This record gives sequence, structure tokens and C-alpha cells, in this order.
Amino acid sequence: MSKKLYNVGILGATGAVGREMMKVLEERNFPIGELRLLASARSAGLQLPFAGKMLTVQEACETAFAGLDIVLGAASNAVAKQLAPAIKSAGAVFVDNSSAFRMDDSVPLVVPEINPEDVKKHNGIIANPNCSTIITLTAVNALNTLSPIRSMIASTYQAVSGAGAGGPVELARQVDELRDGKAVTAEVFPYQIAYNLIPQIGGESTDGYTSEEMKMQNEGRKIMHLPELTVSCTCIRVPVFRSHSISVLVRTEKPITVNDARAVIASAPGCRLVDDLSAKQYPMPLDTSDQDTVFVGRIRPDLTDPCGINIWCCGDQVRKGAATNAIQIAELLLEN
Repeated sequence: MSKKLYNVGILGATGAVGREMMKVLEERNFPIGELRLLASARSAGLQLPFAGKMLTVQEACETAFAGLDIVLGAASNAVAKQLAPAIKSAGAVFVDNSSAFRMDDSVPLVVPEINPEDVKKHNGIIANPNCSTIITLTAVNALNTLSPIRSMIASTYQAVSGAGAGGPVELARQVDELRDGKAVTAEVFPYQIAYNLIPQIGGESTDGYTSEEMKMQNEGRKIMHLPELTVSCTCIRVPVFRSHSISVLVRTEKPITVNDARAVIASAPGCRLVDDLSAKQYPMPLDTSDQDTVFVGRIRPDLTDPCGINIWCCGDQVRKGAATNAIQIAELLLEN
């Protein structure tokens, strides 16, 4: 018996995440009847390849969602808020990658390896979390089975592709400009990113923290169902093309041994333990790019708190941190 097919739209199909969604849908053999590519008026008419065919991009507007079952959002907050009512009115479920609805109490915020049951609570919209939040929580969530996490201190080392398709282009161009002795031009980032670190991602938010830095706490509480969780986070843009890295000190209610932490992380869904310092084996961006598993290593005790465990993790923020997580949510919708 043939399996049921679903009509899927991608809102923001021409951007980096939208194009990755197309790639992941094809890789995972998602049961698609029609794939409708939606973007701004200036991108309408562009043709993109999918499953051996060329699909024409259509303009995203209020009438563009008729007949769709699921819409994967890869557009801005403003576009998501503008078109969400039309998506719901068309009877589709909106799986949105923007931050527009993440903290809305009526909208589930889902990482399928952590809180898949929350998908059932949707009222037409499901939010995809921040990329660094997804990668970090996938790495550490299994520790909750040993003792609830009470706080985290995290530093994120975020690749330039996290800023969109223009990020890698700017990094490569600046490397060429420096090699050729030319003046460095910065357009995507506020400063030269080649051979540099920029310790700000997002605008100023609370007490000197940026909006990006507050997401780890606010979203982590909702995803892991830990309303008292506290997180102190520093987000840094680094001259790496792809895959985010995070150093995180996890403090739990009761002490956890390193061996126990390794064991539960090694068996956790979505994780791969890469942790052998003597053999120089640890997660790195080059190894974790263009795939969906979060690599976890450098697991060691915190020397300042007996209830602390230090962890280093890496994951592809375009895939698991965005496109793949959204499509995993869509797969949960089909199951439910």
C-alpha cells in the first residue's frame, strides 16, 4: 500500500536554511506530494533543483498556502508574524525557524530528541529553537536523567554561516583581501571577521547580555521543562565557515561522575561521544559540518563545584541547528 503524501511549503526557500531544508527533505525521503517554494517577490521565478526536477519559486503572500499540510519557515521574524495567520487559515501547520514565536506560551518549542511530546500541544504553530540552544541542549540533556540541571555557564563559538549565506562569502573575501594586501571590507559583520573574534551576536538585551545570549536560558527552560534553570552565556562569532562549538559548564542538583556523564551522553539520541584527550580526539567544526549529529567531548569535572561537569560540543547549525530539526518536527507531526 502506498504511503500518504503531504504537501509541504518552504517559506524563505532561497536562503541558506531554506535551501538546506530542500536538501534534508530529499535525503530523509520525506513523503512529499507537492513541494512549494516560497520567497520574496524579487526571488519569484527563480528555479531550484529538487529530487531530479526544477521547481519554480513563488511569491510568498497570504494566498500562497492553500492546499499545504506543513509550512517550514526559514524567513525573518517579521515575515513569520505577517504570514502565520494565513498559514493557519489555510489549515497548514507552521514549523517556524525564526524567533518570532519561541517564547509564546501557546507555541511548543521543540527539539525532537528532548521533548517530542510537546509537538502534540500545537495550535497551528511549532517553533524551532535557536541553533546554539539546539546543539547545546542535545549534548547535555541526558544529564537530567542522572540529576536535574540547575545552571549552565556557556560560551558559544559561532560560525559565520550562522549569519546567513553572506557570512562565508565575507570571510572568504576578507582572507583574499588580506592575502592580496588590499583594504578589508566588512558588510555582514561590524568588524573584520578574518583572523578575528567578535564577542557580540545580537543586540543588547539585559544587564549587558545580548539577545542571542539570553536565548540559551529562556529557551532551555521551556525545552527541558526546567523553569528555574539559570544560564550565563557569552556568544562569540569566530572565523569558521560552518558548525558551531560550545563550551558549557553544567551544574546539577547532585554530583555526577565523569564516567556516568560519558555513558549517558554516549547513548543519548542525536549525540556521538568523541572524548579521548590522550589520543587527541574531541569534537571540532570540520568534523561536524554537513551532518546532523552533535559531537560531545572534553568531559571533565568542574574544579570549582562538586556538582559541575565541563563539556565541549560541536554541531552543524545550518542542519541540526535549523533545517534538520525543523524537518524532524515535521516527521513527528506525521507520526502524531
